Amino acid sequence: MTTISIQEARRIAGQLIMIRMPETELSTDMASYLREHHIRAICLFRQNMRDQAQLSKLTSDLRAVMGKEALIAIDQEGGAVVRATWVPHAPAAMSLGASDDPELCYQVGAAVARGVKSLGFNWNFAPVLDLNNNVFNPVISERSFGADPMKAERLASAWMAGSLSEGVACCVKHFPGHGDTHVDSHRDLPEVDKSREELNQLELLPFQNAAKHAPAMMTAHIVYPQIDPDNPATMSRTILHGILREEWNYHGVVITDGMDMHAIAGRYGVGAAAVKALAAGADMVMALGNTQTQIETLDALTAAIASGDIPFAELQKKLARIRHLVETYPSRAGNYDASTDQTDHALMQQAWQRGLSVYHDPQTGKEPNPPTPGSQVRLIIRADVVSDGVSEAGIPATQVATMLRDLYDVEVVTFDDADNFNWASIPKDGRINILASTVRIRYSAKVREQWQPDLHLVLWNPFQCLDIAAPALITYGFAQPAMTALSNWLAGRAVAKGVIPVQGFESSAKV
Repeated sequence: MTTISIQEARRIAGQLIMIRMPETELSTDMASYLREHHIRAICLFRQNMRDQAQLSKLTSDLRAVMGKEALIAIDQEGGAVVRATWVPHAPAAMSLGASDDPELCYQVGAAVARGVKSLGFNWNFAPVLDLNNNVFNPVISERSFGADPMKAERLASAWMAGSLSEGVACCVKHFPGHGDTHVDSHRDLPEVDKSREELNQLELLPFQNAAKHAPAMMTAHIVYPQIDPDNPATMSRTILHGILREEWNYHGVVITDGMDMHAIAGRYGVGAAAVKALAAGADMVMALGNTQTQIETLDALTAAIASGDIPFAELQKKLARIRHLVETYPSRAGNYDASTDQTDHALMQQAWQRGLSVYHDPQTGKEPNPPTPGSQVRLIIRADVVSDGVSEAGIPATQVATMLRDLYDVEVVTFDDADNFNWASIPKDGRINILASTVRIRYSAKVREQWQPDLHLVLWNPFQCLDIAAPALITYGFAQPAMTALSNWLAGRAVAKGVIPVQGFESSAKV
């Protein structure tokens, strides 16, 4: 057995974790922390970003400290899950699924890569390969390309190919699949109780196909009891080593989802969980907690490496895979000229427009039609939407009202909690009642039983159209180009041609 000193074990441990930090500028203390612990991978979030100039300087400073093998990562999926909000804003995956155009997905993926590369990022945690096979999923919904595994993989792989062509690594997620859960793993530990045969036909299929060309894959904090009843996938050697490495012969980097999530940290402890994840087959642990939990992770990994609990030969393979990733997709100072920016903004606008989908409610039998310009309408909408910790904050009521006022005489009614709001109090006075849904959380049966709007504008979670007995227009998101697409539909300047990529929905290309 190869003997590893504590110092060498610490150096290796530092190269096998990714951290986050609270700063918008790299302080002397943080720079020393990165050097001292040999950290070369960091994920930046909205809290680290003010504007393009500040963020570009931050990533440049990080590269200078972490060296030429720096991995600077971001969650820039599109839709509601973006961090850099001033580069061209991509549609949510489900919007692209509604368009069902691999070439469009390729172009969008390339444009996303150009945007984040210009800011100094070389690793994007996208695209999502989870399937939309549970309409009650609290965290996936519009982040998925659809319910059909072959179609979802085809579109996601085209998106990824676009990104790779621009020199930004992708990371498909969340292996083996987060689509069929009722629980958000940020808050608790979900379980998918399916046989291997069932998983092969749905959840595993897109990942198996993508494993042939995906440079990286992120694990899911989910228990699959019929495969491994004792461990979530992130810590399951049966899943990470057995299925991914041995059966599928996957040679890319395997990184865990955030180990600070309650599904892991609250049950196993971050240090012990990190050791189990690397022993199971992960190459890098996403230690996104605070400095204290990061040190706890480093201490646990250092001890496990020095003791030989994680074999030296496996450590060398992990380091080699990470080295190959960063050599193939290095972090460099970016350049994004005005002409490219303009072209990519136009591309994203077209992509959002093409995803617009209509829903005919089977209870009413009505199809969604925009009110005649100049009509008296009443907008019913949640006042403000804060971030849920995964997505960016939703669109405020004032912004939606302003958009509608360009076309209509608008009265606004706001609420804070859909279940406690008195829906029966909304007048029936001849105004056209328009409900705009701007949150991810689904409506309860109580809301559906109390009230029916004339038109439902679904500006986030597309499955909310199942909760309200009304014809609906689905945008799959609330970004500015989505709102422009909606305005174009309302004004009669565009049609909604998207087809909702989940079986059982009624959609039309005529409206």
